[in-house]
Amino acid sequence: MKPKKKDIRALTKQQLRQFFEKKGDKAYRGDQVYEWLWSKGVHSFEAMTNISKTTRQILEDDFVINHIRVDQIQRSTDGTIKNAVRLHDGLVVESVLIPTPTRTTACVSSQVGCSLDCRFCATARLKRMRNLNPDEIYDQVIAIDNESRLYHDRPLSNIVFMGMGEPLMNYNNVIKAIEKITSPDGLGMSPKRITVSTSGVPKIIKKMADDQVRFQLAVSLHSAIDQVRTSIMPFNKNFPLLDLIESLQYWYEKTKSRVTYEYVVWKGINDQKKDIDALLRFCTYIPCKVNLIEYNPIDDGEFRQASPVAITNYIQALEAKGVVVNVRRSRGKDIDAACGQLANKS
Repeated sequence: MKPKKKDIRALTKQQLRQFFEKKGDKAYRGDQVYEWLWSKGVHSFEAMTNISKTTRQILEDDFVINHIRVDQIQRSTDGTIKNAVRLHDGLVVESVLIPTPTRTTACVSSQVGCSLDCRFCATARLKRMRNLNPDEIYDQVIAIDNESRLYHDRPLSNIVFMGMGEPLMNYNNVIKAIEKITSPDGLGMSPKRITVSTSGVPKIIKKMADDQVRFQLAVSLHSAIDQVRTSIMPFNKNFPLLDLIESLQYWYEKTKSRVTYEYVVWKGINDQKKDIDALLRFCTYIPCKVNLIEYNPIDDGEFRQASPVAITNYIQALEAKGVVVNVRRSRGKDIDAACGQLANKS
């Protein structure tokens, strides 16, 4: 029986150079192949046109390129694009292109399903089936960059890890993908244009600080009261706010990079003065800004958008304390592409 072919994108550039040396070829052949795989993002050996047919056949015999395929594209009336992305094993995740007049942002997934149990999020209702590999994350970015150039006549400018899954529960692969995205051998994108959003895994936040990552950190907070947060994000029992605060203080001490708190205000859940006061206290621990995010329903009506008055109360209280606050209007709601709606309905 033939041995199973290895995914060539699991190899480093050095390993590719060694492969060709063992085959009696020049080591620089590995550099050429690496450039085709990452900088040029090709999905077949046949497309590597500066490499001889004999060498391409050797690659074909030993390796596969487990690339993604965009199965379905949905376009919103506001210009947002949602991709249903089929992986090499048939599983599907979703990723989103979010355009504004000044930038195009890729919202990418890191897991099939999700490891956590946030009750307001459609993705959390899917069982976590597996983590995405670095190349599967990278491929989502390439696909959205192509769409940005095609539909908006400009390259992708920003990336947010806010799609399906909890990025810090797939930390090693997310970091490897970001290394490829920011490398001159990959897309050469500035890490400052990348934001990793987490529901808050204190141990991994500290590890990121120790690893001296250079991307931005966002935390899906939604309540600064443990009891309330646990009721909407049950995993908070294991990662209570005191632990989260300690990890964020460690993050800031090591990186000097302020954190963004993502915060949805719901009617009857976190729209009272005590909720605002708790958030104000939370904002005193490290330099931060707050994004108040419009809620996008996921069918059952248990969670409802708070009143405009409640939102205004939050804004006024935060601004009075000198906290930068932005209100984020959701994009792509008509195609279930907005924050919290990704659930593979397609």
